[in-house]
Amino acid sequence: MSKIKIAPSLLAADFGNLQRDIEMVENSTADWHHIDVMDGVFVPNISYGMPVVKTINTHAKKPLDVHLMIVDPDRYIKTFADLGAANLTVHYEACTHLHRTLQAIKAEGMKAGVALNPHTNINLLEDIINDIDIVLIMSVNPGFGGQSFIENTYTKVKALKALIQKKGANTIIEIDGGVTASNAKALHDAGADVLVAGSFVFNSENPTQTIKELKEATA
Repeated sequence: MSKIKIAPSLLAADFGNLQRDIEMVENSTADWHHIDVMDGVFVPNISYGMPVVKTINTHAKKPLDVHLMIVDPDRYIKTFADLGAANLTVHYEACTHLHRTLQAIKAEGMKAGVALNPHTNINLLEDIINDIDIVLIMSVNPGFGGQSFIENTYTKVKALKALIQKKGANTIIEIDGGVTASNAKALHDAGADVLVAGSFVFNSENPTQTIKELKEATA
């Protein structure tokens, strides 16, 4: 089993000290910066837009893992590529022509991700799994940080892993929401490759140590 990647969610960072928190992630054992972009329409919250992502990119050397929780994400694919996103994840529920959207993301040189809300069945990805680089499973309802973890996620991850193997795909599985050191190992064992952690990291006494503990919990 491959080593887990940790992607601290900058939505939980201190925006008054954003550069400091980005540098903390840079100097930690984390692998990616996870960036949640919300529009107040697809999800009932507004996070940050292009100027903030641009600022993050000026201080970040590790890849930017951008998660678009927005309607009509196709309008902004090139914009986020220009802002420096390495991965661009769109919601299954927001894309009428998902295959076309994924091709457009890849054409801009980014890894293409698809996020699934808690109620969305992984079987809906069966016809397209070979075109997806990352599947992001929401383990809370999207829109707000600090929610409690949905237990059905383990079953969903196992089913998705089985689908990926059946289709011979190279897709990796990312989990977003309610991730802590107490469920990290179980998620990794179920088949997760990347764990997004927001408030668990940034609200801890020592975020660098917390990231290290998340990595070690799955070793």
